[in-house]
Amino acid sequence: MERIASFQVDHNKLVPGLYLSRRDGEVTTFDLRFKKPNTGDLLSNAEMHSVEHIIATLLRNGRARDAVVYFGPMGCQTGFYLLVDSRRLSDADAVDLVKETFAAGAAFDGPMPGKSPVECGNYINLDVNLAKKQCAYFAGVIDGWTAERLAY
Repeated sequence: MERIASFQVDHNKLVPGLYLSRRDGEVTTFDLRFKKPNTGDLLSNAEMHSVEHIIATLLRNGRARDAVVYFGPMGCQTGFYLLVDSRRLSDADAVDLVKETFAAGAAFDGPMPGKSPVECGNYINLDVNLAKKQCAYFAGVIDGWTAERLAY
């Protein structure tokens, strides 16, 4: 079998940042890497879940909501994937969107979106302060990031 694209990236060389992972027709996948892989320094389940709820809510309610296909966690617990419709959002616009959204996540002021048993199957581990802390961290990592820095 062929190795999938993400398995062809040397994870020993990856550092936290924002990367263009792949293009599949009109869908572009971005790799939002929070942690350096293979170090044992992983996002906790609560951190991942909380960031997912805040960022997905902001993206789905933001200026580029029609371009967002998916935002969700990596199974390896080192970051997230953002999939966008490249007909509606250029790479440079996606970088700006990620910067804006994580800055908004760091400043989020309100109750955790989807924190109820009706809205979420694991609402108990959601924590708005954990999400804000991780959003602030990642906003700092990608401060100054440009489309030219998207290559692994």
